[in-house]
Amino acid sequence: MCRIEIIGLGAGDIDQLNLGTYRKLIEQNVPLFVRTADHPVLDSLKQENITFQAFDSIYQAHDHFEAVYEEIVRQLLSLAQQHQFIRYAVPGHPMLAERTVQMLLDQTDVKVEISGGQSFLDDLFTAVKIDPIEGFQFLDATSFERSQIDYTSHLIFCQVYDQMIASDVKLTLLEDLPPHHPVVVVEAAGSSAEQTIRVPLVELDQVIQLSNLTSVYVEPITQEALPHQFTRLREVIATLRGPNGCPWDRKQTHQSLRKYLIEEAYELIDAIDEEDDDHIIEELGDVLLQVMLHSQIGEDHGFFTIDDVIRSITEKMIRRHPHVFSDVQVANEQDVMENWQIIKAREQNNEINQSLLDRIPFSASTLVTADLLQKEAAKVGFDWDTATPVIEKLTEELEEVTEAIQQGETTDIEKEIGDLLFTIVNLARHYQISSDLALNRTNNKFKDRFQYMESEIDKLGKQMTDLTLEDLDHFWEKAKKN
Repeated sequence: MCRIEIIGLGAGDIDQLNLGTYRKLIEQNVPLFVRTADHPVLDSLKQENITFQAFDSIYQAHDHFEAVYEEIVRQLLSLAQQHQFIRYAVPGHPMLAERTVQMLLDQTDVKVEISGGQSFLDDLFTAVKIDPIEGFQFLDATSFERSQIDYTSHLIFCQVYDQMIASDVKLTLLEDLPPHHPVVVVEAAGSSAEQTIRVPLVELDQVIQLSNLTSVYVEPITQEALPHQFTRLREVIATLRGPNGCPWDRKQTHQSLRKYLIEEAYELIDAIDEEDDDHIIEELGDVLLQVMLHSQIGEDHGFFTIDDVIRSITEKMIRRHPHVFSDVQVANEQDVMENWQIIKAREQNNEINQSLLDRIPFSASTLVTADLLQKEAAKVGFDWDTATPVIEKLTEELEEVTEAIQQGETTDIEKEIGDLLFTIVNLARHYQISSDLALNRTNNKFKDRFQYMESEIDKLGKQMTDLTLEDLDHFWEKAKKN
């Protein structure tokens, strides 16, 4: 079977190599290939007239590192088939931050052997003077996600080849860390050319010397210094509800917090209507606070945690979007909505409900409840196809209100006004309008106009009660034009 032996070139110059590794590198009857020629050991081998083939040119031919690594592996497998046995040398240790090695190990066509090599981590720990037992994270600067980063541990980025990669690392870290946060750029750790440069994070990509042997060390930061991260919010809420927390927060229950959730939701809607981004941020935070408090109460009593809440909505979103997370095909938004309702109905059929209407949350406002009742009825065909008969029904209900008023029976008037409101909700629903939000918008409009009237009348040194209805109508019209 064809064979590839992978050799680690170590962390620095040729003096670090053991004798066995050195002998393999200079054995000319076995073809030697290297991922990159940019390494002190290879510079020494050149001086000894040792021949090898590097894959540096492949880096110039591709825009993404993954494509580079795939091409290197493809060529190595082909060369192994051609020569039966080849050696492949990589910087450091083969099992440390070497994507091509992992890709070779994942295939089964060619046998792969690992001959080791000194890792640069020991020398790097010495260079930046840290003890890894305190916890450290090791990331490839060419392929990492912000969500992976643990800022509370020692953080090391390898493969910071050039200023572009250094800039990507810097910009990602600046999403969470202050510009002045200290970082250490380490060059050729453990070799005679070792160099460390301490700079503020914002200047990371301005360091002149960056190479294949460059790593970046980021000092840990406390969780308290990361107030924008979810973990910190969870700690704060747990503290507020804890033994030494806030008496008010500790006293709250699911029941006592109900009104605050409604209030915060409407305040968020106001901020959205105002198109005020700063206000939206604040109000979204207040809504999130309610979610966190309810979740903490659940955790305090041992029933559920915020993890359960997040898991539930994550699984639901994946389950109800099979056109995104599975192989279901959709042509348009209508297909999406139909799939959503089918999946939702399938889920709810597993619940014990005596009626379709049992699913309606009757703690909602009366307008929202009316809208939901009509939507559930419409799902089984109990609905008009168009808005025209709804408008005719509206006229009919208005006439019945008038008749009830003429008869003077309070109970009948209440019933008929209820029917009228229910029909208005139905009309709004046919035009995809939330009657609750529509009325809320009108309430806000009335409030703004009325307060404008108050202000204008106050400027005249008068009270609203001093004016006639005709005078007030004058100010009202003025407010409408303002």
